[in-house]
Amino acid sequence: MLSLRLARGAHPLVLLRRLLVAAAAAGVGFLLLCTLGYAVAHPQSTGQSLVRLVWCAVPLAAVVQFALAVARSDPATRPRDGLDAAGLGPVQLTLLAAASTAISCTLGSGFALLLYMELRGDLGGPLSGSARGLLDGQAHLPWGATLTLLGLLPALAAGACIIALHPRREAAAMRQQAADQAPMEPAEGTEDAEAAETPAEASPVPPAAPMPKPAYAGLPWGIAIIAVGLALEAYVGHGPAPDPNKLISLPGRTDGTSPGVLGGWLLASLGLVLAGPGLTHWCGVLLAAGRPGAVRLLAGRILQDAATRIGRPLGVLCAVASSALAAAELYGAAWDSSGPRPFGPLTGLGAALVMACVTATAITAALDSRQNRTGTTAALQRLGIPASMLRGAAVLRTCVLLAVLTPLTWAIAELVALPMSR
Repeated sequence: MLSLRLARGAHPLVLLRRLLVAAAAAGVGFLLLCTLGYAVAHPQSTGQSLVRLVWCAVPLAAVVQFALAVARSDPATRPRDGLDAAGLGPVQLTLLAAASTAISCTLGSGFALLLYMELRGDLGGPLSGSARGLLDGQAHLPWGATLTLLGLLPALAAGACIIALHPRREAAAMRQQAADQAPMEPAEGTEDAEAAETPAEASPVPPAAPMPKPAYAGLPWGIAIIAVGLALEAYVGHGPAPDPNKLISLPGRTDGTSPGVLGGWLLASLGLVLAGPGLTHWCGVLLAAGRPGAVRLLAGRILQDAATRIGRPLGVLCAVASSALAAAELYGAAWDSSGPRPFGPLTGLGAALVMACVTATAITAALDSRQNRTGTTAALQRLGIPASMLRGAAVLRTCVLLAVLTPLTWAIAELVALPMSR
């Protein structure tokens, strides 16, 4: 009930983000229902049903990441002064964010179920039966499996929110220990007596807080994993262009998908994700190197400060973009204008959903980073920094990131597709 009340009084931009999460959840729910319908209608095609289910895992992960980014940027679930007295501490706010995310995903899954049944001809509406052949409308869906698949996304999204947004016990214990060891002020009447009776001792020093992990720490690991993935593909990826008749068909095996090729592809994508914060950090370092002006220095420092927050979503976006470019180039070699099509409507829907979710996640992370700099921006404006300089720094940051990440994404896509297209 509290989640619904907060949603009713939320900012329109926050409501728009939640509606986007619900729309993305509807897309994933529709893909899962299509997979279930195909499995029920074709019980002998176990391999194809399994491949379709595995393909649904990619959009599912993208939507979970987007829902987590929206929950993290929601101002209603951030700690505020006085909320502890009302019984809304950090743990309760985390549960509130998880409940809001689960509600949005459940609404999207319910809409997907209604749309799927309408297109199959089960509801008798204006669009009844318009896609009965594509969605295998002749087979009856088992309701237990249907509800299980539709409940998968809300459960995963809520669990991801609880894990990612839960307050760290180590930090809380460190703050409590520091507060316990802080020197207390003696009473006026006992100050001289205590000074005379006890020897002078140094005041206890609270333990130092653990140093945060630098943003560029994952860059060497990311580069190494990219190299391993490309080497694995070069080793096992010798073969003809994929058959466009098959849902997922890559070189390396004649009867379907090569595990080595898919593993190398996934390793290269994982390396890009790990290298994202480090690349963002070093972009800021290069901007602030030498004897920079005010705009360049401001842009570089902001990039270094926000590298961890925006670097990982940018890495995911680059990984998805490079995979899309490689797939387009790879399957384009086998795509005849008068022959079969390698991408069906459901495959295109899943790819579009993944690309939309990772792009929206990167934009949400950038807006969240800007919101966290509100105090710094206000202080700079009080010092007389014009707004045009802040806008110039934002444009400069965007241009530098595009100039670095775009060629890198294209180069990795070409290297991924090169061993498989020969």
